[in-house]
Amino acid sequence: MSSRHLVFLGPPASGKGTQGRRLAKDLNLAYLSTGALLRRALRDGTELGRKARPFLERGEYVPDEIMVPMVLEWVGEQSDGWLLDGFPRTVPQAEALDSLLEVKPAAIILHVPDDELRRRVACRLECVECHRVAREGEGAQCPECQGDLEPRADDASASFENRLAEYRRLVIPAVSYYCDHQRARIVNGMGSPDEVYARVKG
Repeated sequence: MSSRHLVFLGPPASGKGTQGRRLAKDLNLAYLSTGALLRRALRDGTELGRKARPFLERGEYVPDEIMVPMVLEWVGEQSDGWLLDGFPRTVPQAEALDSLLEVKPAAIILHVPDDELRRRVACRLECVECHRVAREGEGAQCPECQGDLEPRADDASASFENRLAEYRRLVIPAVSYYCDHQRARIVNGMGSPDEVYARVKG
């Protein structure tokens, strides 16, 4: 990867967190998962969590007016490269990010069929501390930080289907935005994490 400013996009359960964390570590990039940040804020009862709660409980994306200032503030604090996992999720978010930067970010888009997404989400767990993704049967504690592994509330069937519909409605146009600007690479997200990562690294 030549760019030091990257955004990871894809439907829920496509592997954005797993692949994004690994790539950021390998390339020594600052990493921000907006989903993990929101879930932590929800759990801790912060002001951000209170604002985001009604949207997250309905399986909807948090509106631009909440997300954009939060992410742009974080980006502005980074002195070197960074990777955003799950942002931008709308065309206005992509435009706002571009307006902040002289060097525009490149997008990596993970593609996974809907049936596979549903299969993955049915057995997905997440560490409540470091947000590492795990699967049922891997134990009760995170192998990296020993935090508790729990199902994600937004992985419940109705919530997940709402998030998938929101992805098609809002994020697909953002994907097209990066494709139109010739700054997108679509990666097949099927296979083992190692197989997918080999494609991500390209």
